Amino acid sequence: MSLSRRLALALAACLGAGAALAADAMVVDSSAGFLRVETAAAGLEHPWSVAFLPDGRQLVTERPGRMRLISAGVVSAPLSGVPEVYASGQGGLFDVALARDFETSGRLYFSFAEPRDGGAATAVARARLVEDRLENVKIIFRMNKPSRGGRHFGGRIVVNADGTLFVTTGDRGEASRAQDLRDHAGKVLRLAPDGSAPGDNPFQGRADALPEIWSYGHRNPQGAALDAEGRLWTVEHGAAGGDEVNQPQAGRNYGWPVISYGAHYSGAPIGEGVAKEGMEQPAFYWDPSIAPSGLAIYGGDLIPQWRGALLVGALKRQLLSRLEVGPQGVGAEERILDGDFGRIRDVRTGPDGAVWLLADEADGALLRMAPAD
Repeated sequence: MSLSRRLALALAACLGAGAALAADAMVVDSSAGFLRVETAAAGLEHPWSVAFLPDGRQLVTERPGRMRLISAGVVSAPLSGVPEVYASGQGGLFDVALARDFETSGRLYFSFAEPRDGGAATAVARARLVEDRLENVKIIFRMNKPSRGGRHFGGRIVVNADGTLFVTTGDRGEASRAQDLRDHAGKVLRLAPDGSAPGDNPFQGRADALPEIWSYGHRNPQGAALDAEGRLWTVEHGAAGGDEVNQPQAGRNYGWPVISYGAHYSGAPIGEGVAKEGMEQPAFYWDPSIAPSGLAIYGGDLIPQWRGALLVGALKRQLLSRLEVGPQGVGAEERILDGDFGRIRDVRTGPDGAVWLLADEADGALLRMAPAD
């Protein structure tokens, strides 16, 4: 029995039978005190992303290719209008993000692995949410080189204050593509709302580079978020070790596969070591790997001790990693929910100030974590 499960049972005993914890809730100890984790909605198949609607509902994607609305814990039937996805391996329906003017426009963006001649590639679509369906669905971006295999699609979307989009792509299991500026794979991209490349992107106007590229040398970034100052942070998978936290900046090279703090799964070294001139160092790295996925930067009021911290979901290690951020960069790590809910795919700060998480399982769940008292 895990420590958090023992704490849950002990707290229930202390509260008495009349106030005992529900079967789908537990209490965990943390640096912010006791936190109650409860299931807000169940029965989701490999959920990948959650967005919060102004009316209090949640919008969740499921990797096999479905999008659902959740109202007071009740999961809707799949929304109509989602295009065909390549649901194989790590491929499928990925992120969903609301436009800044969603409350009036109903506009949202979503990413997915699109089936193409020659395999599949990450794509981004724009649509309007109207009641229980998507309307005016338009694919606004496609990776330029589809490939076979079900690995490393990236797929996170972050909407900037200026309405532009940061979109992450993985190297598709072909590491050298991350260094090729004529290839969208292994990059952070910056797109205009219509999918075009903004005129102030770092490689705009260069004949030897794609204008959508913001930064390159990434392996498989599956978490991305803006901090209170509007700076982009990402988390990405290494190989056997070398998972990274980065702050991707315009035109910078983050090294994969030339430098890495990990090793190949065979144990062989990767590239040329851990550093090289002209390539950026990660803000933090994990070795051994935790397989990081969703990323949130906590900005709520319910857990003030965590304000500004990075909250990272982990797939392999099935936990939530909290990383402190201070003047000297990323510091101490705290690990929570170690194995209690399976693979943590997405992490968000909800409008209520709670931490919301998606458990990526065949019978997955939307979880809410808030102070227990």
